Amino acid sequence: MTTPETLETPSNEGADDLTLARRAQEGDAVAYDTLMRKYQQRIYATLYNMTSNHEDANDLTQETFIKAYQALKSFKGDAGFYTWVYRIAVNKTLNFLKQRKNKRHMSLNDLDFNVENNPDLVALISEKTPRRDADLTELQEKLNEAMQKLSEPHRLVVTLHDIQGLSHEEIGKIMECNPGTVRSRLFYARQQLQATLMNYLK
Repeated sequence: MTTPETLETPSNEGADDLTLARRAQEGDAVAYDTLMRKYQQRIYATLYNMTSNHEDANDLTQETFIKAYQALKSFKGDAGFYTWVYRIAVNKTLNFLKQRKNKRHMSLNDLDFNVENNPDLVALISEKTPRRDADLTELQEKLNEAMQKLSEPHRLVVTLHDIQGLSHEEIGKIMECNPGTVRSRLFYARQQLQATLMNYLK
C-alpha cells in the first residue's frame, strides 16, 4: 500500500510554484520547504550583494522566509511566488540598510557593461599580468565607491538585473514600478558606473 509520505515528496518536487504555494497555504510544510530550497540561494545572493555581509545576508534570508510563511495567506498568485518573496526580501533589506547604513560591494564580473566596446577595459580584464591584478583591485575599489554614491533604488536595480539576471518586468513587480522606470534607473546607474570605469582608464 502506498503511504501519503511516498506520494507527497515527488509530487511536491515536480509541482510548479503556484501549486506548491497553494499547498503551503493549506498547511503543507513540505511544499513550503520545497519553495524555500528552490529560491533560498538566489535570495541570499541578492541580499549579500546589497549588504556585503554574509551573516547579515543569512539572517535576512531566514527572516524573509519566516515572514513569507507568516504572510502566505496574502499571496494571491497574480505574480510569481519568487517575485513575491523577492519583494519581501528587498523591502526587509532596504529597511535594514537604512538602520545600519551598511555598505554594499559588487564584483566587476557581475556587471553587464558591454566591455567589449572598450579596448582598454578588455585589455585590463583579459591580460594576465601582475599589474593587471593590482589595477583590477584598484578599479574594484573605485567601482564600490561609485555604487555607494548611487541611490538605493539605483543600486537595487543593478543588483537585480546585472547580478540576478531578472527581467525589467520582474524587477518592476519587485520594486513596484513600471518596466520603463526600471529601464531608466538601470540606464542612469550604468552611466554613472561606466563613467567611473572610464575615468580610471584615462
